[in-house]
Amino acid sequence: MAFDIEMIKKVYDSMKTRVDAAREIVGRPLTLTEKILYSHLWDGTAKQAYGRGVDYVDFAPDRVACQDATAQMALLQFMHAGKSKAAVPTTVHCDHLILAKNGAESDLAVANTQSKEVFDFLSSVSDKYGIGFWKPGSGIIHQIVLENYAFPGGMMIGTDSHTVNAGGLGMLAIGVGGADAVDVMSGMSWELKFPKLIGVKLTGKLSGWTAPKDVILKVADILTVKGGTGAIVEYFGEGALNMSCTGKGTICNMGAEIGATTSTFGYDDSMRRYLTATDRQDVVDAADKVASYLTADPEVYADPEKYFDQLIEINLSELEPHINGPFTPDRGTPVSQMKAEAAANGWPIKVEWGLIGSCTNSSYEDMARAASIVNQAVEHGITPKAEFGINPGSEQIRYTIERDGIISTFEKMGTKVFTNACGPCIGQWDRAGADKGEKNTIVHSFNRNFSKRADGNPNTHAFVTSPEMVAALAISGRLDFNPLTDALLNDNGEEVRLTAPFGDELPKRGFAVEDAGFQAPAVDGSNVQVNVNPASDRLQLLAPFEAWDGKNITGAKLLIKAFGKCTTDHISMAGPWLRFRGHLDNISNNMLIGAINAFNQKANSVKNQLTGEFEAVPAVARAYKAAGVPSIVVGDHNYGEGSSREHAAMEPRFLGVKAVLVKSFARIHETNLKKQGLLGLTFANEADYDKIQEDDTVNFTDLVDFAPGKPLSLEFVHSDGSKDVILANHTYNEGQIGWYKAGSALNLIAANA
Repeated sequence: MAFDIEMIKKVYDSMKTRVDAAREIVGRPLTLTEKILYSHLWDGTAKQAYGRGVDYVDFAPDRVACQDATAQMALLQFMHAGKSKAAVPTTVHCDHLILAKNGAESDLAVANTQSKEVFDFLSSVSDKYGIGFWKPGSGIIHQIVLENYAFPGGMMIGTDSHTVNAGGLGMLAIGVGGADAVDVMSGMSWELKFPKLIGVKLTGKLSGWTAPKDVILKVADILTVKGGTGAIVEYFGEGALNMSCTGKGTICNMGAEIGATTSTFGYDDSMRRYLTATDRQDVVDAADKVASYLTADPEVYADPEKYFDQLIEINLSELEPHINGPFTPDRGTPVSQMKAEAAANGWPIKVEWGLIGSCTNSSYEDMARAASIVNQAVEHGITPKAEFGINPGSEQIRYTIERDGIISTFEKMGTKVFTNACGPCIGQWDRAGADKGEKNTIVHSFNRNFSKRADGNPNTHAFVTSPEMVAALAISGRLDFNPLTDALLNDNGEEVRLTAPFGDELPKRGFAVEDAGFQAPAVDGSNVQVNVNPASDRLQLLAPFEAWDGKNITGAKLLIKAFGKCTTDHISMAGPWLRFRGHLDNISNNMLIGAINAFNQKANSVKNQLTGEFEAVPAVARAYKAAGVPSIVVGDHNYGEGSSREHAAMEPRFLGVKAVLVKSFARIHETNLKKQGLLGLTFANEADYDKIQEDDTVNFTDLVDFAPGKPLSLEFVHSDGSKDVILANHTYNEGQIGWYKAGSALNLIAANA
C-alpha cells in the first residue's frame, strides 16, 4: 500500500537533469506542464517533443490505476500480453460495482455476494501479476490514489476519465482506455498527442459560500464540454495558493468535463500539509529539494500570455456559487440567477434528492463543510424537504468522519450513508420510483449529469454544485433557494438564515482507520491460478480481433447515424450494465442503445437493411455480422464525450463495425477506437453529415493506401442508386496504422512478447 519513496526520488533526479536540458534547448522559461512532460519522455524521443506543434509523443508514466469496471477488460487484455508481472506500480480499486440502495452495510454485503465472481477474479489476477488490490468498500479509486500514491511532478495513467483528480497533488494524471494501460503495464511507452496549454490564473480568495467546486463549474461554463480537448490546464496564482489540496483535486477532477487531457497545480504548502497528514513526510522532504522544478518558472506566471495557448482569469473574491445543468455539466448558472433561469426553462423547482460524494467531492473537508450546514438545520429545528445521501471517499475518510462526529451530524437529519464507492454518480443507484419516469430535480456534488446517468430516468433534471450548496438546497427543497439571501422556516414557523459553511481542511486529530482494505500481491505470483468459468455471464476470456485483410472495405451498411450528443453513456451505458463489463459478448447488448437515430429521433431503433424492419441497434449489428456484412457508425460533434470506458470501442469492434465517422471526437474515445483496430474518422466537410441517408451502403475506395496525413474517400451509395463521395480525415500515425493492420494494438504486443 505504501508509496515507493525510492521511485519518487529517481523521478526527481531525472526531472532535474531533463528539465535543465529542456530549458537550455528551448531557450525560454517552462510551464509546470512542460516540466513534467519533458521529464517523463520515453528515452530516445526527447528532442522530438521540445517546442510546440509536435504530433504524437511517447512517454514513460510512473504508475497505473484501474477501477473494477474497467480493470476487468484491461486485465483480460493484459493476460494476453505474455508478461509475468506489471512493469510499473499498478493498483486495482473496487468502487464501481456496489449498488446504492439501503445503506453502506447492507449494500456492500449484497455487492460482495452478487459480484463475488468478479471481485475474486480481480483479486487473483492482481495477486498473480504483482498488482495492489483495494477491496470493495475500501473507497473510490481517485480519493485512494490521492491519499496514498499521488505525488507532485509524477505522471500517472488510469482506466477512468477522472484519473485527472490527482492533479490536485501536482501530478499529470491522465485517463486512458485499458489497452493504453496494458502498454504501460507491459513495459512499453505510452503515446499521447502533444497537448496545447491552457492557463487559468486564480486571483483573490474563496470565502463564504463559494467553494473550489465553483471554480471548475465556472471554467466549464466558459470552455464548454469540448473547449479543453487536446489541452492540459494549468492553474496558478494567489487564489491557487490559498486553496486546499483536496479542493484542487475537485477542480482537476472535473477537467474531464471540459475534455481536457488533464489539469494540474504547482507544488505548494497545501500539498505539503496534505502529504504530511497522509503519512508521506518522506515525499515532502524529497519534493522540497526540487521544489522549483515542481512549479512553473517564475517568468511564466509573471507574464502568462507568452507561455500558454489560452489564458483564463478568475477572481475568486468575486466568484459566485454555481449550479450547473441540467443534462450537461457546462451549463452554468450563478445561484443568484437560478430563480429566473429555472422559471424561464420550466425546470422542476422542487428538489427531491441531495447527494454528496463521488470521486469529485468526498474528502474530509467536503464532508465537514456540508455537515456544518446540516448541523445548523438540526440546531434550528428545520426539517429537510428533500432526501439526502452521502458517499464517503474512502474507508479512511469514513472512519475519521465517524470518529469526529460528522456522520452522526448527517444522520440526525435522516441522511442515508452509502458505501465508500461511486454509487449514484455512475448510475449505481436503486432509486425508488425512478422507473415511473416522472419529471423531477436532484442536486449533487458529482461531476456528470447526463440524461439518465444517476437513476436511469430521462426526466430527472440533475444539477451539479458544491457539497455545501447541495446541503442547503436539499434542506430547503427548492432549486431556486439562495442561501446568501434567502431565509428558511423552521418547524415553529420562525425564519432562519443559514450562515456560511465551515469545515477543517484536514482533521485536527489526524486521519485514522482500522482496515483500509488493501491487499498486497504475492511476491511471486507464478503459481497463482486465475480461473474464468466458460459458462460465466460476468467474465469471458478474450479472443484476438482479426487482422485487416489489406483490402478496401466494401458493401458496408450504415448501422446508425447518431444525432446530437453521443457520450460514452449513450454508446455503452453504465448502471445495471456494469455487471457485464468483463464479458464482451454480453456487454455488447447495450451498444449504442442510448444514441438517438437521426432519421426517426428515437433511441435504440434503427433500420435493418437486410429485412427492412426497425430493431434494436445491437440486434441489427449482430444480424449484419452474422451475414458477413460490415457496418459503420456516423456521429456528431465530440463523439464519445465522457468516460474512458473502452467498451464503447470494443463493442462496435466485436459486433462488426469497421469505422466510426463523426464531426469530431473526444480524445480518449478516439484513441480507444484506434487501439481496438477500428477506423476513427472525421468529416473533412462537416456538412457532409447531412448527405448520409438511412439506406446507405458504404464503400472505401482508397483504404489500401492508408497512410498518415492522407484522407480517405468513402462512397455512400443511396437506395436510388445515386452516390456521394465523402472525404474523411484521420489522425493515424505509422504506429497506429500498424495497430489497425494487426487488428488491434494488443495483437502487436502479443506478437512481440
